[in-house]
Amino acid sequence: MSSYFTAYFPDEEALLKGVREIKEKGLQIVDVLTPFPVHGLDKLLGLHRSRLTRVAFAGGAVGALLAFVFQWWIFTVDYPLNFGGKPFFSVPSFIPITFEMTVLFAAFSMVAAFLISNKLTPSANPALHDERITDDHFLVVVGVNENSSDEHLREIEQALSDSGAEGITLKAENHG
Repeated sequence: MSSYFTAYFPDEEALLKGVREIKEKGLQIVDVLTPFPVHGLDKLLGLHRSRLTRVAFAGGAVGALLAFVFQWWIFTVDYPLNFGGKPFFSVPSFIPITFEMTVLFAAFSMVAAFLISNKLTPSANPALHDERITDDHFLVVVGVNENSSDEHLREIEQALSDSGAEGITLKAENHG
């Protein structure tokens, strides 16, 4: 069993100020949950740029290659038809389907990568700290060592309170 503190902030400006103060005091921020994206929070938490664009490029490249090769194979090898004297290997006629397959494969690869990287598989069991965080609350989750004394816990609670947090709660998480 591990413990953590949850603390609410009323708006995004107070959240950014509070997160900055919490980090300056050396506390471990496990997660920050917001109802909408907060500009500057990613840099403040030290999060890196997403690799989702690379996944989209790779998926799109695979889709384009498969579409082009498949069309080439159909129209030149498997079932060549003479359409009004046009050549069998006509690249301009392949472009629309190649483009559509590029977009389709890029989209599906991004969705799959997003779900896997965020552990949103069907067997996922996400921790819901409070239902209000999806409406209008900004929540910071601060980790606590398992062998922390009561005095240390009071210090963490006071540090959160000094940073402008409201509704500070100590919670226990079961891993089982």
